[in-house]
Amino acid sequence: MFFRSQHRRDCAAKQEERQRKLDELPSSFFETCTETDNKVLDLSLSELVRRHTEGSLSTASILNAYGKKVVSAQKTTNCLSGVMIQEALVPKDSASPSGSACTDIPEERSKPLSGVLVSIKECIDIEGYDTTIGYSSKVNHPVSSSAAIVRLLHDAGAITHVRTTVPPGLLGLETSSDLFGRTSNPYNEKYSSGASSGGGGALLACRGSVIDIGTDLGGSIRIPAHFCGIYAMRSSIGRFPCQGTHSPIPGLESVATISAPMSRRLEDLEEFWKRVVEMRPWEYDNTCVPLPWRPVNLQKTKLKFGVVWKDGIIAPSPACRRALEWACDALEKQGHEVVDFSPPSIPEGLNVGLQLCFGDGGAGFFNPLRKDEKIDPVMVAVKSLLGMPLWLKKFLAMITRKSTGDEVWASMLETLHLKSPAEERALVVSRDEYREKWHQVWEDEGFDFLLTVPHALPAIPAGTAEKVTLVSASYMMIFNILDYVAGVLPVTFVDRDSDALPKDFMKSADYKNMGLISKGAYSVYDADKMHGLPLGVQVVGRRFEEEKVLQGMKIVEDALEGSGRKFIPREF
Repeated sequence: MFFRSQHRRDCAAKQEERQRKLDELPSSFFETCTETDNKVLDLSLSELVRRHTEGSLSTASILNAYGKKVVSAQKTTNCLSGVMIQEALVPKDSASPSGSACTDIPEERSKPLSGVLVSIKECIDIEGYDTTIGYSSKVNHPVSSSAAIVRLLHDAGAITHVRTTVPPGLLGLETSSDLFGRTSNPYNEKYSSGASSGGGGALLACRGSVIDIGTDLGGSIRIPAHFCGIYAMRSSIGRFPCQGTHSPIPGLESVATISAPMSRRLEDLEEFWKRVVEMRPWEYDNTCVPLPWRPVNLQKTKLKFGVVWKDGIIAPSPACRRALEWACDALEKQGHEVVDFSPPSIPEGLNVGLQLCFGDGGAGFFNPLRKDEKIDPVMVAVKSLLGMPLWLKKFLAMITRKSTGDEVWASMLETLHLKSPAEERALVVSRDEYREKWHQVWEDEGFDFLLTVPHALPAIPAGTAEKVTLVSASYMMIFNILDYVAGVLPVTFVDRDSDALPKDFMKSADYKNMGLISKGAYSVYDADKMHGLPLGVQVVGRRFEEEKVLQGMKIVEDALEGSGRKFIPREF
């Protein structure tokens, strides 16, 4: 008799439950969008709330329009981990609707997010549902209370209609798991939708939600924004409610995981942030700073942008560099000052941050895994490195330095290992000293913002994360280590002609001078195959400058539009 492990049985049960929830939806959800539906989808967050509040737009109409996109998004990208649309359609004390279309539901009015559909990443608690974090061992363990952000959203009148996919343990460059399957990029199914919030990124690109709440430890909302052509901003710790949100590394405070929203329009992202803060999130989450929303208007201000062209690990690919150049050129045409900036060593800061993340030897991430559970290949490599004897890693680091001169990889080899409490405290001191270096140089330069590529590459091909490595997230993770505010907005698309590597690049001096990490990343770059994938830029501000960074993102977007380079996403 064929035997299936408990892991396989739990994965099958979870996927069957998801499919059953989809199959139970009214038949109208499986039809194409009508002209009326498209008008609903085109509404800004503010306009949707206004019309829903005044009663001219029903909950059923909103769910009908977005529900059709949810169904098609799941079919093409596999972005859902759970479906809660029926619960949103019918109050708990009412019978399920019958027939092919939704019926209207009475609802309370005058709430700041009334009628706004918000999808929730599967690592954020919702009462009565599992929070598996992608591990099959956590199936059939429904939580007893909702996370602070979910309670706030419901009080504000928002509708949480679906949950989005994650990889096991939330660490990786691809959103893929045995539990939910692989989530693909809407622009090209052969490519990643991006990191652990890739389910939300794919859903938003397909217009299946207004907002998605994700999490970010090393770029997990900003990588999907870059890969899928949407918008996201990580805040400083304490500005957005995080209680009830699960971290990839439980208990880690020295490089904390934050919750944060993603959206398909910049104006919606800003409006959502404003309305969440006006709900006084510190009354829902004791870790939130009681800091009200502070409106900022920089539209007529000459600003200074510092540009980080390279991180010292992986130079931006031609496509990503072109997107950054476009942003810089557009800003200069608007009269802003744009200067090159060489920051304190990014490899140094990243090395400290990664040591803090894996100071437990990876136990927090790897222990919940079952024996036959697959994980992102990049984490297989991390596990192998962490499990290697320290003497062997030091020997390999010595050989690496002598044979290749690759100091970045050699340093990673000899420092990533289980840490004692004293070693961890010393690393926190090093982190704080590193933060002070950045603070001082920013003060000296007088920057308003920094600009960087979000990642050295566009969306990566499925199954190539091990070649690209976790270190490739350095352009984003460094700002988690610094606790700076950082937002990503789309700029353009990969072009097979403009963004191709020079002929015989692999034989060039530039390639030969690359480190091992950089060579691995560039081995997957192919502008011809990546043609049409989105490209973004990252706008960075200092701690607790959320309002300012959102304005900075708007200035960049407006400058691009003024240069005739407005980003227009594909319709799915």
